[in-house]
Amino acid sequence: MKKNVVIGLLGSTLDQGTSVKRWNRWRPSVDLCRHEDFLVDRFELLSQTRYQHIAAQVSTDIQSISPATKVRQHLVEFGDAWDLESVYSALHDYARHYRFQPDKETYYVHITTGSHVAQICLFLLTEARYFPALLIQTSPPGARNQQHTGCYRIFDLDLSQYDRLKARFNQEHQSGLSFLKSGIDTRNTAFNKMIEQIEQVATQSKAPMVLMGPTGAGKSQLARRIYELKKDRHKLDGPFVEVNCATLRGDSAMSTLFGHKKGAFTGAAGDRPGLLRTADGGILFLDELGELGRDEQAMLLRALEEKRFLPVGSDKESSSDFQLIAGTNRDLYTDVQNGNFREDLFARINLWTYTLPGLNRRREDIEPNLDYELSQYTNLHNIPIQFNKEARECYMAFALSSKATWNGNFRDLNASVIRMATFAPAGIINKPIVEQELQRLRHQWRDGKVESGSALLATYFSPTQLAQIDLFDQVQLEQVLRICQQSKNAAQAGRQLFSVSRRQKSRHNDSDRVGKYLARFGLHWQDLRPPPFD
Repeated sequence: MKKNVVIGLLGSTLDQGTSVKRWNRWRPSVDLCRHEDFLVDRFELLSQTRYQHIAAQVSTDIQSISPATKVRQHLVEFGDAWDLESVYSALHDYARHYRFQPDKETYYVHITTGSHVAQICLFLLTEARYFPALLIQTSPPGARNQQHTGCYRIFDLDLSQYDRLKARFNQEHQSGLSFLKSGIDTRNTAFNKMIEQIEQVATQSKAPMVLMGPTGAGKSQLARRIYELKKDRHKLDGPFVEVNCATLRGDSAMSTLFGHKKGAFTGAAGDRPGLLRTADGGILFLDELGELGRDEQAMLLRALEEKRFLPVGSDKESSSDFQLIAGTNRDLYTDVQNGNFREDLFARINLWTYTLPGLNRRREDIEPNLDYELSQYTNLHNIPIQFNKEARECYMAFALSSKATWNGNFRDLNASVIRMATFAPAGIINKPIVEQELQRLRHQWRDGKVESGSALLATYFSPTQLAQIDLFDQVQLEQVLRICQQSKNAAQAGRQLFSVSRRQKSRHNDSDRVGKYLARFGLHWQDLRPPPFD
């Protein structure tokens, strides 16, 4: 049974009283806890500092009539109770920081106490789902029924009954769409329709999602955006856990995903919870799911169906309630037919499957994404970057032409902007810089044979050098370089790259670990800026 939790403002007038006569009149916050058919397990009592003496008395009185009710007092300061902006801001801040657990508790927002402005604010915040709650309204007993508790009424917000509220709902919906697209004003009709459906699914469903599409199409970024949107709407409270399945092999794959017990295999010096356990209550994003071994696929299927799995070397099961988002650049339908992917697992996850188109199929979105990449570079490096008119026209003419294959999709665009911005004098990208960049892109895409995953690596290595690096190492190195590019320093990059293994060390030297890894490929942290192509 879920617990009933009431969130309500202290009534500075209606709830007050210290003499014995207070029991002879109706006090909303106290009397709400007297109903035999409505048990309040916890009352979150919101009040201002100046009314703490009243709040203390109300808490004591609730405890005396309903010992099973736990009262927690919270200070919510807003000065003038009739100032809409002040009251809304204070209540909004409270809602944003409250740790809601809708799977375990049912919430009720009491809209009887407080000023009319406060009641309106509570209504609006509940309607917008900042309070994931039902509304509860109380009223005093009739004149002939003074010896009994008043009445209460619980109601849910059915937006279909409120025409004016539909506008607010649509605004929230549009805000969610914009958020999933990182605020980019995309123009591709098919892509926009797909994002609109993903927004609805993300806020309404906990079922697995599959994001298909070529490398660099934005699957990882969209998965994280889905998580952040769900968390903002109080749909989950766990972490976002991401892993590239292409980097998992053998015992390390089982251990990474499902955890292990100390001594389970050589090198298992201690217990490891595993990423499925870490993702409990949140989202597990398995990128390149098609690369996962069949044994791991079988274990994952059981974890999805039963929420339980067996860590390596353990005879005791672990449990985790997570939502799976899978990313892949492979055609899983074909893989199933060819026996390379388990049919039963695909049937379990193939409920919400979306294919993200590559950049060369969304050419109308190149320009808004170009502006987005420029703004991202500006924010990261605190250096305003822009094209002059002639340079922008030159770049866009090539970007929209058939000569621009965009093999690496948005990773190609991101790397291209970084290169041009790095060499831009006074933050202005001129035509000579663009011409140099276009020459590099033509060379990179020559014959159309460059693998999409190598676009970022081509920033630092020539084709001859890349040919000397195993594909396995290229996949890992590419991800490391991307994280390094997004980090302010080597220590920050190391904390993200070694987030699991560093927990087992008493001393952390993340910068040194990053430096040693880069040195294996002849790179140094200060080199992580695109050099001109020879």
